[in-house]
Amino acid sequence: MATANTRFKLNTGAEIPAIGFGTWQDKDSQEAAVAEALKAGYRHIDTASIYGTEPAVGAAVKKSGIPRDQLFITTKLWNNLHHPDDVEAALDASLKNLGTDYLDLYLMHWPSSFERGSNVFPKGKDGKVIKGDSDYVDTYKAMEKTLKSGKTRAIGISNYSMAELERLLKETSVVPAVHQLELHPYLQQKAFVDFHKQKGIHITQYSPFGNQNEIYDSGKNMGKLIDDPALAEIGKKHNKTGAQVALAWGIAQGQSVIPKSKTPARIRANLEGDFKLDPEDVATISKLDKKMRFNDSSKAWGIWNYYSDLEGKTSAASL
Repeated sequence: MATANTRFKLNTGAEIPAIGFGTWQDKDSQEAAVAEALKAGYRHIDTASIYGTEPAVGAAVKKSGIPRDQLFITTKLWNNLHHPDDVEAALDASLKNLGTDYLDLYLMHWPSSFERGSNVFPKGKDGKVIKGDSDYVDTYKAMEKTLKSGKTRAIGISNYSMAELERLLKETSVVPAVHQLELHPYLQQKAFVDFHKQKGIHITQYSPFGNQNEIYDSGKNMGKLIDDPALAEIGKKHNKTGAQVALAWGIAQGQSVIPKSKTPARIRANLEGDFKLDPEDVATISKLDKKMRFNDSSKAWGIWNYYSDLEGKTSAASL
């Protein structure tokens, strides 16, 4: 497999593989897809409680026979379990689903809490999600305790704004190892990325192909990012596809990327996005920034104004 096997060092000292395998959506296809990914050479697997794919990931890992210490497994705390007293039990449930006794990384999926309870999407009569009363700082402090228990090797966040992250850093004691957020050549967020570098927080890019995902309504009336002529032209030079160039761009920024697919050929092809772009390639891609955000649940959930101080706020779809 023609891949550089790039890894990045986290502020914990651990290393995270630059290309991970995303498992959002297509729940029933994930065991086979993860098995294919592991066979192809992926060693970084990203899942989440809300995806419903943790058991599939666990089953595929077990069948692969790959030693646990050769894998980097990430999962995420869902919004209905933000109460500090619920955090460790939620982590325990994820560990059971995954068939492992520790995580490499545990993320808070969103800064917002839903109503506490077993309902993952508690809704009122108006159809909107019912907001919880747990503060994300308190939730994160409970996550810090899971580090001490050894149940996770690192903790982090996802989908935070600048103000939310600044407050978290001010009021907690463990700097997040990772912030997982939407990032791609059409949404480059350079100032926000620089802030993370200053604080020693690694970024994992979700949706590294931008509007390739059909769930993103705001991306349907425009060309696909991976078909952008500039990416295609750079791809020709390196004998790569536009999609592979998009992944390589993220890696060139020092960020890990988590593409997803259930198609064996595409699973293998995505892993080959780990290659080195020329400086002029990176400069060309930097000019593609449209400040175009495709994922924003603010209106759909009706409880929180996500990404309020970040680029792309006005362009985002309501998911």
